[in-house]
Amino acid sequence: MPDALLDPTLLRQLERLELVASRQARSALKGERRSRSRGQSIEFADYRSYVPGDDLRHLDWNLCGRLDRLYVRLYEEERELPVLVFLDASESMAFGSPSKFHLARQVAAAVAYVALCGFDRVGLRVFPVARDSERLLGAMRTVRGKRSAQAFLGNLALVRAGGAGDFNGSLRKAALESRQAGVAVVVSDFLDPAGYEEGLAALLARGFRVDAIQVLAPEETEPVHFGDLRLVDSETGGQTEVTFARHKLAAYRQSAGRYVQRLREHCTARGIRFFSASSDTPAADLLLKQFRAARFWA
Repeated sequence: MPDALLDPTLLRQLERLELVASRQARSALKGERRSRSRGQSIEFADYRSYVPGDDLRHLDWNLCGRLDRLYVRLYEEERELPVLVFLDASESMAFGSPSKFHLARQVAAAVAYVALCGFDRVGLRVFPVARDSERLLGAMRTVRGKRSAQAFLGNLALVRAGGAGDFNGSLRKAALESRQAGVAVVVSDFLDPAGYEEGLAALLARGFRVDAIQVLAPEETEPVHFGDLRLVDSETGGQTEVTFARHKLAAYRQSAGRYVQRLREHCTARGIRFFSASSDTPAADLLLKQFRAARFWA
């Protein structure tokens, strides 16, 4: 059995939360979210004039008596919210102590669990997809209901990081394949050499409300190795020899900070909520404090 990604106490706290979706759900399947569709739920929406063929049970006789005209009540139909979670499982996510992938999986697990407890539809997209994980990931492409949560979390705990990722291509492909837009939660280090702009733009163009969660290792923001170094790209195997002296640490910190700030500004300018966390951040602090303070869920 794989180790549990989230402890039972944290799961119980997450059960009481709900994703804050700024856009109304558009799925064709009934659920717990308000929709622009007019249906048969008990949530009153508006009135309109009666036309022949309308259900007479929906006539508002009090209003008809006052205005001497026939009006029917309209109700908001509740629909489920499609929640698509993107999990970066490239080799670079295995870096760090603790690894970036460990916290990233915990975040993905928490988002999925909250959504499933709220009767939303959850889909997980992991990139890259290892051949021996295709069947496992197939079981997590579309999941509904709290009863599915434990199996989902168990399968997610089996996913491992490895291989070269394609951030933009993976997000673009999922956006094109999606039948309905909803919420897209992207969990990554956002360090793909090809950038992140095209992938995020594809989700926005499809109509998703996007949340970006960046996970970086402490060693990436605060290096501990100095001197003559050989840097090896964990995904491509490419090597670069550098000399990194201690007096360059301040400049490195500034450069790393600027990268995160550019990503933050890119997201903010496009209405994407952005979060950045170190991989050594306790999951409960990130999920219950930072996310709640930013109204990621309530």
